[in-house]
Amino acid sequence: MLLVTWDSVLVTVSLIVAFIAAFTALDTAGRVAVSRGCLAKMWLIGGGTAMGIGIWAMHFIGMLAMMMPMTMRYDITLTTVSLLVAILSAIFAFAQGVQGSHLTPRRLVRGALILGSGVVAMHYIGMNALMIEPAIRWDMPLVALSVVIAYAASGAALWLAFHLRQGESVWIMRVCAALVMGIAIAGMHYTGMAAAEYSMPSTMQQHHGISEDGLAVWVTVITLSILGLTLLVSMLDAQLRAARLAAKLKLANSELRQLAMHDNLTSLPNRVLLEQQLTAQIKQATLQDETFALMFMDLDGFKAVNDTWGHHVGDRLLIAVAERLRVQLGEGVLLARLGGDEFVLLCPQYNDLQASALAQRLVNAIDAPFELDRYSLRVSLSIGIVVFPLHGRSQQEMMFNADSAMYHTKHSGRNGWCLFEPVMSAVAQHQLALANDLWNALEYQEMCLFYQPKFRAGGTVLMGFEALLRWQHPRRGLLMPDMFLPRAEKTGQIVALGNWVINEACRQLKQWHDEGHRDWSVSVNLSALQFHQRDLIDSLRHALQRYQLPEGALMLEITENIAMRDPQFSQQRIAELHQLGVKVAIDNFGIGYANLLHLKHLEATELKIDRAFINSLRADSEDATVVSAMLTLAQSLNLRMVAEGVETEEQQRLLTGLGFDTLQGYLLGKPTPAERIGEFTAAFNAPPLFAEHPLPLTSA
Repeated sequence: MLLVTWDSVLVTVSLIVAFIAAFTALDTAGRVAVSRGCLAKMWLIGGGTAMGIGIWAMHFIGMLAMMMPMTMRYDITLTTVSLLVAILSAIFAFAQGVQGSHLTPRRLVRGALILGSGVVAMHYIGMNALMIEPAIRWDMPLVALSVVIAYAASGAALWLAFHLRQGESVWIMRVCAALVMGIAIAGMHYTGMAAAEYSMPSTMQQHHGISEDGLAVWVTVITLSILGLTLLVSMLDAQLRAARLAAKLKLANSELRQLAMHDNLTSLPNRVLLEQQLTAQIKQATLQDETFALMFMDLDGFKAVNDTWGHHVGDRLLIAVAERLRVQLGEGVLLARLGGDEFVLLCPQYNDLQASALAQRLVNAIDAPFELDRYSLRVSLSIGIVVFPLHGRSQQEMMFNADSAMYHTKHSGRNGWCLFEPVMSAVAQHQLALANDLWNALEYQEMCLFYQPKFRAGGTVLMGFEALLRWQHPRRGLLMPDMFLPRAEKTGQIVALGNWVINEACRQLKQWHDEGHRDWSVSVNLSALQFHQRDLIDSLRHALQRYQLPEGALMLEITENIAMRDPQFSQQRIAELHQLGVKVAIDNFGIGYANLLHLKHLEATELKIDRAFINSLRADSEDATVVSAMLTLAQSLNLRMVAEGVETEEQQRLLTGLGFDTLQGYLLGKPTPAERIGEFTAAFNAPPLFAEHPLPLTSA
């Protein structure tokens, strides 16, 4: 046997190259994982190429470390083939084991077979490139062991490359994994080298191939340069990705702050930003002994726009209002939107005179019509003004007092401004206390229904009643709906109140039917929120089944504005109510913008003409002509016509003569508690029992 020794320096270099090749492979695998499209393919090819070159260089340097008593020469063709095999097998193995979100056992085995076969082929082709005579003999058990090591090392390399693509402390894990992979690759190589046996005497072909003189240095330098360049590019890519990610995070944080601090519709600062700025302004004004003004603003008539034209028009109006307000403001003034039609102005270093002048300019600006395509809309502005520190020294106190002043403006005629006075706070606290009491009114059974009778036009046949809500407050007495329903609508409590009214009216009607009045019906007013609530049909079905009321005994009244807000939805909802056996009346007819075609398809049972037409009704008046035209319309659509607000015998005679089906008003009967309906029916021609003005469940 030929004596073979090993150059310890080159062996060490080969191990270092194996480690660097393994680390480069793991690092480029991470680049493949975070890249997409063509960039991912470039990293796949680049990483596979670097890994293939690294494995091949480790193998070739290991062969150069083998010292023989002759100058060794290598076949250029076979050496080149071994390099190409290493590169291609690494690329295809990467494609199997690194790409994708899941590494299935099948993909892992397939990738290990590709890489392991490539390593084995590269090694033994490279060994055959050694131009020695006679040919190398092989120890087959060691050859088999080297093949097993190659496949195991390849499987471990791909598994580690996949699972160490991303994560916390990934660099430390990659270093450890690279050590394991490098040792495994070197172990396969030197096991294969140990399987080679050289006969005595052995000679080299002297005129072909390349010699080993200085080759180890060149291979090492070139390989380390390629691996180092790959690592450098990978690190630069990681830094660029981190920089881009940081920029995106900064932009995302800016957008989140914009969303969190600004109103989505108008892009104005919202309540959160306003409170921050107000707190800071209070601190600054306190330290520097300055004044500033806070204005609370609310649009008058905005709800009517929403009810008549729909929320999409209301949103466009709010945007136009915000823009018109901006134009009137100077630098440093903060305009914020709290929600709905409520706006707030924070005016640094303003006194009461400056704030009043600005408020008047804003009122004048909003008073002009808003032209939105085919809509010409009119709203007005009510403003409440407070000045620091005269009207408050804390954020909560100033906001509350400004709100109180604004509501005082509304109650004083709207379309103006008002400077806060202490008496306004007492009124606002009264309203706030009433709103808080409303939450417990149903639980404490403080709500009750009054019933106003409805007669046939002649006034002698009682057809039924309209249920009207009242609040028997324990300290403030009997309250009319206009005292509490606007607040209930604003807070959403109107839905719970409305459901209670429906159930109570059905219960009372069932009692009257059991007493023999089976031809009576009862009508209940619905708010816009009730009409659109999802479980309205289920609630009605439950009430009707519970009290076993016949079809047509219950009627629901909705205003013309509610019906016309979304005609398609109204048509569908009214059809559902008809299937349930519930009739529908269109209330306040004549003052809205009802489309006759839509009205035809709504399948309503009654039209209730607005009381404004009845109040001024005379035989020779223009209102009589209008009412007659409405009646003709109702008859053509097969609808019963109901007149409410009948207060004089002349009105009764005129309406009966015109052909109205049903009359309702003070002349015929006033709202009466259920327990006194028996007395009323016994003598409904007697003077009315109560002298209150009837008010519907929903307020304007």
